[in-house]
Amino acid sequence: MGRLVMKFGGTSVANIDRIRNVAQHVKREVDAGHEVAVVVSAMAGKTNELVAWCSEASPLHDAREYDAVVASGEQVTSGLLAIVLQNMGIQARSWQGWQIPIVTSDAHASARILDINGSELIKRFQERKEVAVIAGFQGINPQTGRITTLGRGGSDTSAVAIAAAIKADRCDIYTDVDGVYTTDPRVVPKAHRLDKIAFEDMLELASQGAKVLQVRSVELGMVHNMPIFVRSSFDKPEDIDPHGTPPGTLICSEEEIMEMHVVTGIAFSKDEAQISVRQIEDKPGVAAAIFGPLADASINVDMIVQNVSEDGKTTDLTFTVPAADYVRARDTITSAKDRIGYARFDSATDVAKVSVIGSGMRSHAGVAAKAFAALAARNINIRAITTSEIKFSVLIDAAYTELAVRTLHTLYGLDQA
Repeated sequence: MGRLVMKFGGTSVANIDRIRNVAQHVKREVDAGHEVAVVVSAMAGKTNELVAWCSEASPLHDAREYDAVVASGEQVTSGLLAIVLQNMGIQARSWQGWQIPIVTSDAHASARILDINGSELIKRFQERKEVAVIAGFQGINPQTGRITTLGRGGSDTSAVAIAAAIKADRCDIYTDVDGVYTTDPRVVPKAHRLDKIAFEDMLELASQGAKVLQVRSVELGMVHNMPIFVRSSFDKPEDIDPHGTPPGTLICSEEEIMEMHVVTGIAFSKDEAQISVRQIEDKPGVAAAIFGPLADASINVDMIVQNVSEDGKTTDLTFTVPAADYVRARDTITSAKDRIGYARFDSATDVAKVSVIGSGMRSHAGVAAKAFAALAARNINIRAITTSEIKFSVLIDAAYTELAVRTLHTLYGLDQA
């Protein structure tokens, strides 16, 4: 017997038939004697519809009312799943974020979880054998008493946080893929599913473009050492042994992985924009004059490259921002031109970032150098490079993204793994 959190995304609960399929997965675990909490997203496409309604009602809408509207998608799904489970003879009830409560900050549409009181859920597990069906993506700010939402992909974060709060043995994330792959199989058909991946590697993969899990959910898993199991909701419930290990990827601490590969996976993102601010006077405070206003505008800056002129009097700063923030970033920089004192502003939106990730890089030299040589052999020009202990990223022209990913996947032996 164990305690599980099962999270189901939008495609898994897209209609009543799929909700019935989810209920069969839950029943399998309940019948095996597990205590179960289920976290659900809104039905596929529903959140987008609700967001569009808010924008149609008013382009400059109140963020608090926005949260009240978009949180309703998960409320519907949690209620429907509870009804289906009850109809199958399983004790179940739905919970909204404010009922548990999931306490969050007051940053509407991007709130952070501050605390979860799991005592009532645990009590009902023990006294009633009751399945908790929890609306993901939402919480409450106690100071204002208002519903808050956690941002896109927030149901993953809800699930891992709830798993930590109720001291679950594992958090299962059911999705439309059967695990975490070495790269996107649609780009590299030879990509293969990883049986296990360390939290750090998964965090880098998620932050560099892999869309299997939300970054904050992996962060929470790492902080609380909560094993996360990514698996498919489309496997037939009756074919799965609840006491065995079904297909999927376990995200866990490095200590639980017998042998670390030098490179774990390749991630890429085409949602990048490059900005170059040229011929700035090279003096203290210039970087702050550029990146301070961007931070105030909540624009994340990623790759940063600085070049100093031969005479040492001027410098060029090149950096990347998410493509969705490009216009705001451009306007922020140009409006501060007098304060920064630059001569020219250049930009490119047809760029992509390709990242090579692996904890094994810590103990191996020359990993990045091999990549640079392989990309050069394919005539792929590198615009910028950033490195960390277990990752390096290159910025290239977007047209070469798939060629670069396939080249690197082969280079590091991931095709044969």
